Amino acid sequence: MDDIVKAAIKKWPNVPHCYGWLALDARGDWYLRDEPTQAAGPFPQVKGSRIEHYKFKEFIHRNYEHDERGAWFFQNGPQRVYLQLEAAPWVLGVRALGVPDGRYEVMTHTGLPVHDVRSSWLDEQGRLFLETEHGLGLVRSMDMDAAADAVGAEVWTPQEMAFADMPAHFGFVCQPAP
Repeated sequence: MDDIVKAAIKKWPNVPHCYGWLALDARGDWYLRDEPTQAAGPFPQVKGSRIEHYKFKEFIHRNYEHDERGAWFFQNGPQRVYLQLEAAPWVLGVRALGVPDGRYEVMTHTGLPVHDVRSSWLDEQGRLFLETEHGLGLVRSMDMDAAADAVGAEVWTPQEMAFADMPAHFGFVCQPAP
């Protein structure tokens, strides 16, 4: 967490939390959801405005955390902005490093390297999730070729689990509420 954010929390400790204004989709993109967007429908059916500003995304990435409930938020100064998750707290990129020896690079949507893939899971839609040292992440659709090669090489052996069971099993909240 940024030092300036820590200082703001100390200076204004009782700022109310914010819900419904930020979301993370299955591709690892952040969306701002203003009041008209929220009124138009739920996420991800109505996404909102995709955040494009590189520095703003970096700021979110550095201040992306979760609370004791498993609800993920962006600490924006003294205010926690709780976000809606389309699939998981992490969206993962996968890249083959050495196909003959089965080495793969996995990275979170925030740029954190993944060093430990603990288990792999397929939901009823055929989406691949990896449990890592950071928590559960969905493999981006654009990286499924490399991920399929890893599964084919038995680097990962996915088990099946209904998506509806994943939040409770892995300890995260998709739609946090106050």
